[in-house]
Amino acid sequence: MAKKLELTWIGKEEKIKVEPRLLIERPELSNCANDPDTENMLIHGDNLLALKALEGKYAGQVKCIYIDPPYNIGEAFEYYDDNLEHSIWLSLMKARLDILRNLLAEEGFFCCQCDDSEGQYLKVLCDEIFGRVNYLTTIYVRVRYPEKTLKQDMSFHKEIEQIHVYRKSALAKAILDTVEIGYEKFNYRITITGNPSKSIVLGGKNVEVYTKENFQITEEIGSEYGLKEIWATGTILDGNSSGRFFRDYLTGRYEEDGYGVLYKVYGIGDDRYDFRYFTGPNRIGATKGKYYQGVPTEKLNGKIFQKKPINGFVDLAASFGNCRQEGGAGFRGGKKPETLVKMLLHHFSKKYDLVLDSFLGSGTTCAVAHKMNRKYIGIEMGRQCEELCQPRLNRVILGDKTGISKDVAWQGGGAYKFYELAPTLINEDAYGEKVINKEYDADMLASAVALHEGYIYEPDEKVFWKQSRGSEKSFLFVTTKFVSMEYAEMIKGSMAEGEFLTIACSAFENGADKIYPEIKIKKIPQMLLKRCEFGIDNYELNIKHPPVYEDEEDFDDE
Repeated sequence: MAKKLELTWIGKEEKIKVEPRLLIERPELSNCANDPDTENMLIHGDNLLALKALEGKYAGQVKCIYIDPPYNIGEAFEYYDDNLEHSIWLSLMKARLDILRNLLAEEGFFCCQCDDSEGQYLKVLCDEIFGRVNYLTTIYVRVRYPEKTLKQDMSFHKEIEQIHVYRKSALAKAILDTVEIGYEKFNYRITITGNPSKSIVLGGKNVEVYTKENFQITEEIGSEYGLKEIWATGTILDGNSSGRFFRDYLTGRYEEDGYGVLYKVYGIGDDRYDFRYFTGPNRIGATKGKYYQGVPTEKLNGKIFQKKPINGFVDLAASFGNCRQEGGAGFRGGKKPETLVKMLLHHFSKKYDLVLDSFLGSGTTCAVAHKMNRKYIGIEMGRQCEELCQPRLNRVILGDKTGISKDVAWQGGGAYKFYELAPTLINEDAYGEKVINKEYDADMLASAVALHEGYIYEPDEKVFWKQSRGSEKSFLFVTTKFVSMEYAEMIKGSMAEGEFLTIACSAFENGADKIYPEIKIKKIPQMLLKRCEFGIDNYELNIKHPPVYEDEEDFDDE
């Protein structure tokens, strides 16, 4: 097996076994009066733990992920306060990227913003995780003016940041802007002034050949009757019927027909004419030719639009300078303007698609997704989740007028729910023994074990042991009761043919786990101990966003 190209670092092979935690809503911080069933989520907690909590339910469902992770520049700011070594940063980023890829839909896009502190390493890491074939582009963003000066001593100016863009698979199709082009490019006319020098058949099509004395090509004002001149070269030779015809039948014909001739090929094209004109090379040594296309039939009675590629460079220095108080959330040294996120969601998602940001910061991504009618999940571990993100979304619901509100005619409305991560499921007692956390009641325990085992917690109202479902006939039952043989026999008597059950309990009678092949009995917490790391409440990157500039505070919101 060929060795793949990859980035290596100390500790890369040491897999982080993240505990899947429950998400617990805090109704007092939710704002869902307008929509009690809203799917919008604001999650407070370590983002690696939160991503693991989401993985089981949301795998393959997120259409656009935008993250702006800490840049590993080693500078302390108000909400982030220390640095990690390069290898640790890469390990913690890889653990997050692995889950983010799992969450992404097959037709989804991943956008990751960084600067040159770790940007190149991040690019290679993303190539490995998403596949280099799925790398689409890097968008370069001017984030501040050249004349800005740093508060701290630095020899080089941080003016440009990068956004690496990946797709999950070839099913992902970016949404491109279009521009009306009219008939301006259909500005050629070909006039036949004499008889063809010969008539031939090429590729099953009748072809008339005219020498240069018997035709004229002139330019005029573009119209619906005009022709557009197109070089038959490069990708055109494979991209359409005219290009392929030139490639297969006209390439090299100058040796037989001479230079500067015109070919009138019948039965090709999609315009008002039943023929298409081609020209061969005009002089010795030349090999390229052209063809002349009329206005496509479907465009004759309407407007002509052309798709515009997504810009590889955007100058948002003014937006970055003016965004400090956007949404009423003051957040310096890393806040992203709403117009930047709007650009990404515009090209890489549609209305009602699910958007995710696991480094939410001041809440920009969720605020923009809310205003653009996307569903969203935002994760932030710091105190700014309650101090900035939650109040900002409340203002959005009330009709916030800052940021992109005018561009999208935002009037307010919508809803979201606020969640916290549950505490660890298993901790140690006073004697160092692994025990179930006392904060878990019976329902929480059942739901948590189901999450660990890959089941969906949905208790059946009629059959008590059908507590969580793995498939149509596969179930999980969690109980703190002692499971005796008699208890197992009682459950077996109510099982239908073909049903299978796993019982997770604190203790069971010797042999009870062997009397029925349809019933497996496991002890908790022992059944879970090797699955993941318990008792870890954060996998913090704790690395800083971009540096603050001396006169950044001089900007005011527009």
